[in-house]
Amino acid sequence: MTRRSIATVSLSGALDEKLRAIAAAGFDEVEIFEADLLSFNGSPRDVGQMCRDLGLKICAFQPFRDFEGMPEPQRTRNFARAMRKFDLMQELQTELMLVCSNISPAALGGIDRAAADFRELGNLAASRGLRVGFEALAWGRHVNDYRDAWEIVRRADHKSIGVILDSFHALAPGFPVGAIASIPADKIFLVQLADAPKLGLDVLSWSRHFRCFPGQGDLPLVGFMEAVMATGYDGPWSLEIFNDQFRAGSAVRTATDGLRSLILLQDQLAKPPLLQPKPESRGVGFIEFAVSDAKGHDLATLLSQLGFRHTGAHRSKDVQRWSQGGIELVINSEPDGFAHSHYITHGAGVCAIAIDVDDAGKTMARAEALKARTFYQPVGQGELEIPAIHGVGGSLLYFLESAGKNWDTDFEVLQGDAGGDRLTTIDHISQSMPYDEMLSWLLFYTGILGLLRLPQMEIADPVGLVQSQALTNDSRNVRMVLNGSSATRTLSNRFISEFFGSGVQHIAFSCGDIFATVAEMRQRGASFLRIPENYYDDVEAKYGLDAAMMDTLRDNQILYDREGDGEFFQIYTHAFDERFFFEIVERRNYQGFGAANAGIRLSAQTREARPLSIPRLG
Repeated sequence: MTRRSIATVSLSGALDEKLRAIAAAGFDEVEIFEADLLSFNGSPRDVGQMCRDLGLKICAFQPFRDFEGMPEPQRTRNFARAMRKFDLMQELQTELMLVCSNISPAALGGIDRAAADFRELGNLAASRGLRVGFEALAWGRHVNDYRDAWEIVRRADHKSIGVILDSFHALAPGFPVGAIASIPADKIFLVQLADAPKLGLDVLSWSRHFRCFPGQGDLPLVGFMEAVMATGYDGPWSLEIFNDQFRAGSAVRTATDGLRSLILLQDQLAKPPLLQPKPESRGVGFIEFAVSDAKGHDLATLLSQLGFRHTGAHRSKDVQRWSQGGIELVINSEPDGFAHSHYITHGAGVCAIAIDVDDAGKTMARAEALKARTFYQPVGQGELEIPAIHGVGGSLLYFLESAGKNWDTDFEVLQGDAGGDRLTTIDHISQSMPYDEMLSWLLFYTGILGLLRLPQMEIADPVGLVQSQALTNDSRNVRMVLNGSSATRTLSNRFISEFFGSGVQHIAFSCGDIFATVAEMRQRGASFLRIPENYYDDVEAKYGLDAAMMDTLRDNQILYDREGDGEFFQIYTHAFDERFFFEIVERRNYQGFGAANAGIRLSAQTREARPLSIPRLG
């Protein structure tokens, strides 16, 4: 069984906090980063015992810097320094030290010179029963390619000297990985893994700030690991991540994400796979709102204005079903249970999303194997029990096998007003979260539901930038948008502040004719976000739409975008209870989300929003 490891540098917090988080997540081994050890108020022996008490093996101590190719007197000093580190390693009870390639301006080149240094170091390590692994940094002064590092190890020809392969240092510079397969397995002492987004940065800055877990970036890690596995390597797979978001986030969440990423990567490479297959998601089964009685009445009024019909009343609880087309919404005002707890914590908002999948049992098994937190609460006699896990902001993610087929189990059918029939499906769901949580939820949705990651967008809010990450399934009937901002006053961060946490900020409904749909909604009393006249002047100049179309867009406050031969129409309600809002869209051969209009919408919503209270000075 593959052993899973992570370097302590990958997490936030003090060393003891990191180790507890790593153990709780389920890792087998850990790399102790020197800076974490130096700042810890305890001896190396204490750290080693702590790891053993937590069930963690220390697979490496790192890094040992600027070693090979140094002139005297630095060379002699380096060997003395190494002996001190060997003492420390024996207190930790770890046998492997990572030496990264030299970046000192004083370093001298030459493969044979470096090999001689490592041969001598190998003799010292062997006398202690220790080993040394050599890693090529992508910015090393003379050695920046794993192939050169391997050649140095090969010429050193010492049993205690091996190579350490780091996916970032191989893939970020674009080195071919085929040569890895020719390295003997017993000379690969450790494999370190990191992904990264494609960025136009120098490799050092890229590595120090934007590494991420496998599956969160764009590097071809599967090909890298296929080459490693071809050698017969059976050592630990160890994560080494330098990331500003991770340093600002929860160590527990980051460790869990790290283990999830390794499980997913191993599943991609395993034959047979380790996990249940990715579910075939077939749409959103329902969305549930947690509200008070008073807010429930207000929300029902808004839904009826949008053409929804009150189609069901729960047989034993204060829960309503509202329907239109293929859309199912639930208003939960029950004074007990999960929804009520969610309302007490967050106020009115979405407490649960149900995804229609081909096999709920297998989807649940996959989620559990990927360390999702399962949810259970007692159900009444004869009521439907739906498998669920905890999702964004503590909300629930339900898995249904056939959305709608069991409504009659829990709900009495109501024959209310005819309502509308213009809205057809849930087009997408947008969730706002702290910026440092975005990568975590990206991995959650791609790993568990198999959603595909679309290019990340940067949206201009009047008071800061918002990062927006869209995800979709193959058939595009499940679309999720994750929004996060490091600017504290953006609309997404205001939502988080006032909602007391992450959650659904808006839901988009699709229709076939937005003009007829909006006209009927206005007749029922619906009103919509006001868009500035300047916007329509720009649309007219940009796209050359005819006068009649422009008048219709202006009169209805509908926004417009075009991609190739595709057209997109969208309109927004006012925010409900200053929290979430609805969007109505019509797609005509268009696959995007109207990103060109996002800044206009955010500005209009900012004008409507209640001003933030700003403390007075003095």
